[in-house]
Amino acid sequence: MMARNFTFQTEYKNMRKIGFSLLALLLFTNVFSQDSTALKSQVAQAIQDLRDFVAIPNDALNPDDIDDNIFWLKKQFEQRGFNTAILDTENLPLFFAALPMDDAKPTVLIYMHFDGQSVDPSMWQQPNPYKVVLKKPVDNGFETVSFDELGNDINYNWRLFGRSTSDDKGPIIMFLNAIDLLKKDNKALSFNIKVILDGEEEKSSKPLPKAVQQYGELLQADFLLIADGPVHSSGKPTIAYGCRGITTMTLITYGPIKPQHSGHYGNYAPNPGFQLAQLLATMKDAEGRVTIDGYYDGISLDEETKAILKSVPDDDRAIASTLQFKSAEKVGSFYQEALQYPSLNIRGLGSGWIGPKRRTIVPESATAELDLRLVPESDGNRLKQLVKDHISKQGFQVLDHVPSKEERLRYDKIVTVEEGSVTDAFRTDLDNPYGNFLNDVLKNTFDEEVVRIRIMGGTVPIAPFINELQIPAFLVPMVNPDNNQHSPNENLKIGQLAYGIRAFYNILSAQKQQ
Repeated sequence: MMARNFTFQTEYKNMRKIGFSLLALLLFTNVFSQDSTALKSQVAQAIQDLRDFVAIPNDALNPDDIDDNIFWLKKQFEQRGFNTAILDTENLPLFFAALPMDDAKPTVLIYMHFDGQSVDPSMWQQPNPYKVVLKKPVDNGFETVSFDELGNDINYNWRLFGRSTSDDKGPIIMFLNAIDLLKKDNKALSFNIKVILDGEEEKSSKPLPKAVQQYGELLQADFLLIADGPVHSSGKPTIAYGCRGITTMTLITYGPIKPQHSGHYGNYAPNPGFQLAQLLATMKDAEGRVTIDGYYDGISLDEETKAILKSVPDDDRAIASTLQFKSAEKVGSFYQEALQYPSLNIRGLGSGWIGPKRRTIVPESATAELDLRLVPESDGNRLKQLVKDHISKQGFQVLDHVPSKEERLRYDKIVTVEEGSVTDAFRTDLDNPYGNFLNDVLKNTFDEEVVRIRIMGGTVPIAPFINELQIPAFLVPMVNPDNNQHSPNENLKIGQLAYGIRAFYNILSAQKQQ
């Protein structure tokens, strides 16, 4: 597997590592206001660029779509002076771009993805999810507007609807237009810039860990910036310093070899639904804490960390009201604290038939689908083993296969456990100098305190990629929190296009004091 069309040599090989003293000398300034003519002109161009980009279907399940997108990206980046490469992997290729290296500057590696979730056009409120539609907010939702009505004074509250407008083609367009504006303003860059764009993020980016081993020297950088996901629900500028990992387990209990009449065999044939329910009930207490021995080992939160967690402007009562429950589980005393611990979640339960198809039977089996969200202190394989050990302690024989007749007759209670792969968590220290730099730039740019999230609840499938590179990594989300990503009617608020252009512009051009 080779890097195709890589036009520059190995300039990065001898790149001098720059100390953090440069960052201490950076002068942060607002380069333009939210209403500046230059910015609105660039936003208008970004809207057209996004329309062109979204028009290229990008279903992660269709390799031809990915090739078409790479062709478009190659042209766009090279027009802006980037050297590009198509990096072969075990599956679909990655797209890489970089500006010529300067040994006197530190290097930022920017990760984004250009693939998208599949679409069901019948669920969208527009004829074609790949043809961007402009809408303005009205009392009962949104109303379609002709692009001719956009005018010179762009309304930042209007929205662009289409697949991947927010996740994640929008941020790519923000970056490209920030580069354009930097050139127009003759602004010097404070960093060497490398960009890696993923075409399989929506299907877990499985080739990434091995690809980074192969292309590790090419991807060498001082820090990683991930432009994906929405800003905090408050709308404030946001930095996330990590993401939880994930692994999965499937538990299956067994009753009679085939479903049996509940009149004839109720009270006699073991019911797998009750067995499974009783087993699951031993895994958590009444307040939602996992009771499996050792599950939370290694996790401690000092007062300084708790202060950072409490600084996130969440409203726990509002969350409960929105989700419509009275009391939260007590793993943590508030939402952000809860995210610092591994979770044990029943994501699905099944046994027999329910609803209109219900039958009076003793089922032959019952199944629970579990997901375990991970934090850096918790190893996914270790947690799965703790779960299996706990199951054994409840008197179940744990198997990794469907039991044979002999096994059914030998053991009173049997559980088949199927294990999923592990995606690790990652977390960068809150006091990392590059994180402080990003925080200062965003605070200065938008004149607001930055929401600093120690670890996000969700899982980014590139965590193994980050752990392999062994560099500090930060998520700097750019899009509106109500963007409907992965869902029908995905959208991007035009004001967020302006936000992203400003953020990238200032991050990349904060200048050294004289």
